[in-house]
Amino acid sequence: QGKGPVPERAVVVLQVDGAIGPATAEYLRNGLTTAAASHASLVVLKMDTPGGLESATQGIVRDILASPVPVATWVAPAGARAASAGTYILYASQLAAMAPGTHLGAATPVSLGAAPSPTPNADKAADGKPLADPMTAKAVNDAAAWIASLAALNGRDARFAQRAVR
Repeated sequence: QGKGPVPERAVVVLQVDGAIGPATAEYLRNGLTTAAASHASLVVLKMDTPGGLESATQGIVRDILASPVPVATWVAPAGARAASAGTYILYASQLAAMAPGTHLGAATPVSLGAAPSPTPNADKAADGKPLADPMTAKAVNDAAAWIASLAALNGRDARFAQRAVR
C-alpha cells in the first residue's frame, strides 16, 4: 500500500590510472563530495596504480572512510594493479573487487631520495631479515598497523594485508 517504484539513484564512477599524488586526492575528494551531494547510491573507483605519495594516500583513505556514499574499488582492466598506495585504498573501500589478471601488494613504504642506512639493526621484517634502520622499521611497522586496521574495518584478512606491507 502506497509503495511505488523505487527511484533510481546514480552510481558515480571515478577513474584512477597512474601514480597517486595531490591531484588524485583532490579529484577523488571532489568526486566523493559530488556523489554525496547528488545522493548517489554507490561510488565505483576504477583503479590501476603503481602507488604514490603517502600523504595523498592518507587523505584518500580518510575521504573514503568519511564518505556517506559506499565506495567500491575495482582494480581493472585485466593486467591492472593496486600496488603500494592502491593497496591501502582498496582495503579502505567497503567493497573490493579485482578483474581477472590483476594484482595488489608491494605496499612497503619507501623514502624518495633517501639513501638507506648500510647498518642493519635488531628490528626484523616478517621474513626475519633485519630492516635497514630504525626509521625504516618505524615506517614499516606503522604501515602494517594501518593496513591491518583497514582490513579489520571491512572484515578482510589482516595478516594477508600486513604481508603486503612487510
